Amino acid sequence: MSEFHALVPAAGFGARMGNELPKQYLDLAGRPMIWHALSTLSACADIKTVFVVLAPDDKYFVRYDWSHCAGKLETLYCGGETRAESVTNGLLASELEPDDWVLVHDAARPCLTQHLLSRMIAELRDDPVGGILAVPVADTLKRADAQQRIAHTEPREGLWQAQTPQMFRAGMLAEALALCKHVTDEASAIEALGLHPKLVASDSSNFKVTYPQDIELAELLLNKNK
Repeated sequence: MSEFHALVPAAGFGARMGNELPKQYLDLAGRPMIWHALSTLSACADIKTVFVVLAPDDKYFVRYDWSHCAGKLETLYCGGETRAESVTNGLLASELEPDDWVLVHDAARPCLTQHLLSRMIAELRDDPVGGILAVPVADTLKRADAQQRIAHTEPREGLWQAQTPQMFRAGMLAEALALCKHVTDEASAIEALGLHPKLVASDSSNFKVTYPQDIELAELLLNKNK
């Protein structure tokens, strides 16, 4: 029987935050940012193991107490220079069965809820391809020219904004990433195989912390959901 595992690539730095500390370790509601994502994944009854892929020279992770993660957490010090490389290295190091499900989640999406996680697993557990959490694009989209002026308006019908987790079979994902080494998300690699991942409706609270001002919003949401 296939098992469910999570994999969190956390070898990056997050330069756009303008901080000397890697983004995943910035303080968020009294905890390092990555604490929130790993805690949510570890608390999910369906998930057997939560693999966190760290940079080989990471010296921060061991500073924190992870005993609350119910023994599910496994650290892999094999992160690469890109997200795709970190995920690939993590899949190889985890030695999962090809049919096992892997939920790849951003360390910088701290507001993932058990409700969204459960919905995703329920909708995808029997799917032949897998899929991702995503939200329909609500804003009007503008295409810019080289002078940063509007070239034209992009129609938003049928457009979705990708989130994580992104959930695929371990064997399929490893094969896809071996062929597509420079993708920015796992679904893009699966699409390159000619497959069509399913979109599972999420909401805007599951956003990625990218800029300093995002910290305050994430704290408000986390405190609201306590």
